[in-house]
Amino acid sequence: MSVFDLRWIQFSLFLVAVTSYLFKRLRYATASRGLPLPPGPSGKPIIGSLLELAQHETARALARYREPYGDIVMFQGLGNKVLMLNSLQAINDLLDKRSSKYSHRPESVFGGELVGMHESMVFLSYGDEWRAHRRLAHAALNPTQVKQYHTIQEDIATSLAKSLLDTPEDFFSLVRMSAGRTVIAVTYGIPASSAQTEYILTGESFLEIAGKATIPGNYLCDFISPLKYAPSWVPFQQEAAEGRKLMKELLTKPFEHVKRDMDAGVALPSLTRNLLMSPPDDTSDFDRRLMWVAGSMFAAGAETTYATVLSFILAMALNPDKLKLAQAEIDAVIGNDRLPTIQDRGSLPYVEAVIKETMRWQPALPLSVARRSAEDDFYRGYYIPKDTVVIPNVWALAYEPNSKYNPEAFLPERFLDPTQSIVDPGAWAFGFGRRICPGRHMGENSVFILIATLLAVFDISAPTDAEIIPEFTQHLVRLPKPYKCRILPRSNAKVGVVETRAASTVV
Repeated sequence: MSVFDLRWIQFSLFLVAVTSYLFKRLRYATASRGLPLPPGPSGKPIIGSLLELAQHETARALARYREPYGDIVMFQGLGNKVLMLNSLQAINDLLDKRSSKYSHRPESVFGGELVGMHESMVFLSYGDEWRAHRRLAHAALNPTQVKQYHTIQEDIATSLAKSLLDTPEDFFSLVRMSAGRTVIAVTYGIPASSAQTEYILTGESFLEIAGKATIPGNYLCDFISPLKYAPSWVPFQQEAAEGRKLMKELLTKPFEHVKRDMDAGVALPSLTRNLLMSPPDDTSDFDRRLMWVAGSMFAAGAETTYATVLSFILAMALNPDKLKLAQAEIDAVIGNDRLPTIQDRGSLPYVEAVIKETMRWQPALPLSVARRSAEDDFYRGYYIPKDTVVIPNVWALAYEPNSKYNPEAFLPERFLDPTQSIVDPGAWAFGFGRRICPGRHMGENSVFILIATLLAVFDISAPTDAEIIPEFTQHLVRLPKPYKCRILPRSNAKVGVVETRAASTVV
């Protein structure tokens, strides 16, 4: 090859590169209508500002960007764009008012393709399949239907209290199992048994992987998709294989358990049994869809309930004055000869305020669950490209500055003050727009009855030999790390009430 030929090839390649660059710039200018991207940190070459999404206490750290950049902040790198929404107005404007554009999930290589969660209601993109799953969930979990599960939830709250009388030092594991039991009992009608314990433990192991998979940026293959072809011995591939195995067990074993119980005529009322007995007329491929919907209920409900109740116990140990106020209300309204029921919710405003403050003080899902823009969009004079990952920063909403009530302090009174327009955590704790959690009514009832029962029966305080230093996990669901506290019955009369009620539980 002559020198002339080599130079001609080099020039041709240079020309192709320049042409491609100019074409991309022209296409971008046309798509963006000349408008800029939302502001955000510039970051480093190639990787841009994506590493900002992997900070310790990410939600809290990213909420601080609101001051220099405003309440919509763009992070970008490796050809990807992530938009952080730090105000309820921006979240509602995009995820609710423009829900047809922002109801999709980000494309997930690790969780969706490698683990196989692309068929779950959490990962499904907005469309006909997602709507079919949603209809099934709504049919079983609407406000009218969940009333049939009140007794089950009250039974499990009573069982938790009974177990805490025996081994209060095990409160972490007992609360975890109670949250799992509630979801398994309501979803599948499986009572306390070795099978129930097996399904709960399988679900928890799966959630460790699924929780990480749902957070954008935890796995490099989500940003560089060819990495999904990496050899099976690569650590993330081994983790994905374990996730696939656990997910299959979580989906199939309890579902087949219900079918066996139905064939034997011993199946207890549950979401799955009720839908199998009376399937909707317009749902094709029914068993597969129901199996996925039921499995999604455990993934969505158990860990968030567990996180909220553990945060409540932590808050009471750190704030004994609030504990006493809530107990005084329960004693005045309910008395000492019975335990609370879900029907008591409307009569216990301070207890409700304590629960709201727990949800605000330590949001279980501080970054909610990410969305994806389905098409190019424009907002407040900025250009939001198609396939931008959109993250609602719930932490920023929970810790909105307030001149009267310090966001860092645990103050239930903020929700009872008519002079303040503080947003109820229920407006953001269960998601937004069309993807709001269909099990939120059941979730609210579970959290209420577990917390109200603990307040009625126990005094909760800091240990006498150690200081409580609140620390939390850094996953999708924000859980308190293990801590010690004292959980003691308030009186012998309370012990008797628990033991009498526990004798009549059926789950």
